[in-house]
Amino acid sequence: MTDRTNSNFNSKTELKAVLNLGWPIVLTQLFIMLTGSIDAAMAGHYSSTDLAGVSLGGMIMWPVFMLMTGLTMALTPITAQLRGARQEKNVGHQIRQGLWVCCATASILVVTMAFGGNVFVWFELDPGATEIAKAYLAAAAWGAPPVVFYVALRHTFEGLGHPRPPMWIAGSMIPINAFLNYGFIYGQFGLPELGGVGCGYATAIVFWVELVLMLFACRQPFFAQFKVFQNFEGPDFRTIKSILVIGTPIGLTIFLEMAVFSVIGILIARLGVLEVAANSIAGNLNWATYVIPAALGNAASIRVGFHVGARDFYAARATSAAVYKFSIGYALIASAFLVLARYYLIAIFTTDPSVINITATLVLFIAVYQLVDDSNAVTVGALRGYKDTRVPMYFGLVGFWFIATPLGYALSNGIIFPGLAPGVYGYWAAMTLGLSIVAVAMALRLWHISGNHEKILAFAET
Repeated sequence: MTDRTNSNFNSKTELKAVLNLGWPIVLTQLFIMLTGSIDAAMAGHYSSTDLAGVSLGGMIMWPVFMLMTGLTMALTPITAQLRGARQEKNVGHQIRQGLWVCCATASILVVTMAFGGNVFVWFELDPGATEIAKAYLAAAAWGAPPVVFYVALRHTFEGLGHPRPPMWIAGSMIPINAFLNYGFIYGQFGLPELGGVGCGYATAIVFWVELVLMLFACRQPFFAQFKVFQNFEGPDFRTIKSILVIGTPIGLTIFLEMAVFSVIGILIARLGVLEVAANSIAGNLNWATYVIPAALGNAASIRVGFHVGARDFYAARATSAAVYKFSIGYALIASAFLVLARYYLIAIFTTDPSVINITATLVLFIAVYQLVDDSNAVTVGALRGYKDTRVPMYFGLVGFWFIATPLGYALSNGIIFPGLAPGVYGYWAAMTLGLSIVAVAMALRLWHISGNHEKILAFAET
């Protein structure tokens, strides 16, 4: 095990390494975010009801999408640790078994998207927005199979230390998605005018294009050496189990956070179309500033995993500390930017004065939420590099579902403070409190695990 003493030097060195590895991942996430924001902006300019419909559809699609693709996110720390341990010969086997997992998760995602829109009927939401949401999901379901395989390969590329091909693919989707959206939403280029539903068809086509391009990227020497597609092998349930042991908590952790936003979004939808539209815009702005720490969390996972594989636990801890400090500084800057530029940012999505006024207040809550959300993102990523995924899942379950959701409902409806029913604002206040508790617990967990070599070794053998 390497013994290093210059902690300041190592922290700076490790932060530089994470940033070098992370900037393509940051751009990948930003490109993905921008693609989704284009959906929201173009649907919003068509009508507030279409924006609400697309937003409702996303509340079903994205949590389940992240759960299913999160299972194979285990390939990132697995391949990173194999690379650090110089056991690259086992990488091909892990990837092939991960692709078998994708066969099952893709099927689940298709069924969920095809029929998940029926959930909205139970909540008696706006009929127009509900019908758009159901049709949007049914259209996007055609792209579910390819995107599951694409994301698994993307995670593998990143775990191998090659995040640039996914970055270029994600960036190339922006003009394609905008072109298809314009055609399907507004009925241009000989395509039918479908409004918000057109976003679903555009999304499905984009997903297929992404997979085709990724398969071409797999021909690069660094990946081709593993002969993933040349050597066929059936399911190895022992390996699949090891992937799921790591990946299931990852998927559930992401799902629990995104699903709580979906549930709260559906509850907000009962307040009215304007509130749904405002919440959708606020969510997009929150995601726009969140993608950088989220991507750096992924990069930290790769770097920490590499050091753990090499049994350099000091460097792994230095990486964790460096990215955590960086995330705090970034969060302060991002929060200030959101507050000062909120009206300019909101104008990108809507010109409706009522929606603008509601959203402008919501952004103030997001500015506070950002402070804990960003630090939590890098903490979870670093823990993932240690293959510590189960306890973070429990933290998320308690913070989001046992604290934030019931508290948000109580605040929003004036149950706790009779006579005061802040509506949509109550939910965001509760989310901020719930995530603050989660973020503190995650930080303490990272501090404990990164200094416990016995537990690190136990996780590494998973």
